[in-house]
Amino acid sequence: MHKAQMRSFILIGIGVSLVACRSPTPSSSAQSKAPTAIAASPPAAQTIEYKVYTLAQSVVHAVSIPPQSQVLITPAVSGTVEPLKELAQRYGAIAAINGGYFDPENQKTISAVTLQENAIAKPEDNPRLMTNLDLLPYLDKILNRSEFRRYQCGKVVQYAITRRQTVPRADCQLQDSLGAGPQLLPNATLKEEGFLEIRSQKVVRDPLGINQLNARSAIGITRNNTIIWVMVAQKPDRANSGMTVQELTDFMKTLGVEQAMNLDGGSSSSLYYQGKTIHGKVNDGKPIQRSIKSALLIQPIKKPEK
Repeated sequence: MHKAQMRSFILIGIGVSLVACRSPTPSSSAQSKAPTAIAASPPAAQTIEYKVYTLAQSVVHAVSIPPQSQVLITPAVSGTVEPLKELAQRYGAIAAINGGYFDPENQKTISAVTLQENAIAKPEDNPRLMTNLDLLPYLDKILNRSEFRRYQCGKVVQYAITRRQTVPRADCQLQDSLGAGPQLLPNATLKEEGFLEIRSQKVVRDPLGINQLNARSAIGITRNNTIIWVMVAQKPDRANSGMTVQELTDFMKTLGVEQAMNLDGGSSSSLYYQGKTIHGKVNDGKPIQRSIKSALLIQPIKKPEK
């Protein structure tokens, strides 16, 4: 196995307190060894942490948001489609990652999004989805895919990954959510969410290309409630590179992730951090810059005016 090389950049300021993330121990499927963090800033000032893992078949960009960070992870939806950087900067985001699925032809969502208790994007409003005869056998599953949620439980903010039709606990109010899927951890739900169908030992539906190397994005939650974003970029000098869905799942395990959900991937895979956008898909050695429909943003919590 090749030793992973890692760069670590620490976001400083915006009135947030910083905490270090533990270094992972990547599995053999990720083709890496545990990288060593490069010291960047005093421990007392740490919060959101951005790391880059250079692996044999991919370059993985990871953003960790500890639970004590004074930030919120919220969804955003574009009226049409737009570059991730424009969407992030419009909302003053610290960082952003591409979100759910959409139809590039009519620019309407295929994934549900809730913001401040209001449904702002619904797959039911996409006529090309709802009237597609090829998708009719999978429609119930598509409409109940996994989503990343933010709950308000009394005075406590909680995040979770669950299916769209899951009813919140009686003491929790659903604030925000962004759908995509499938769930990767603790168990993969590819078939249950309409991403995979096998008949007579033959794959008849596989829109994600689960066993193909590709650029991919995902979000995870660790046992201590740290949120981790992962964006897998292809190697510029290798057309056939990236990760399979199982390799992505295995890599997230090495980061301590216990709940995980796949986000839109391929040419949609992108990560915005500190004013720079990293694109995951590569063609002829150059990154593909594709506009997206939705995203997850990291925004500082605004203190009430006195």
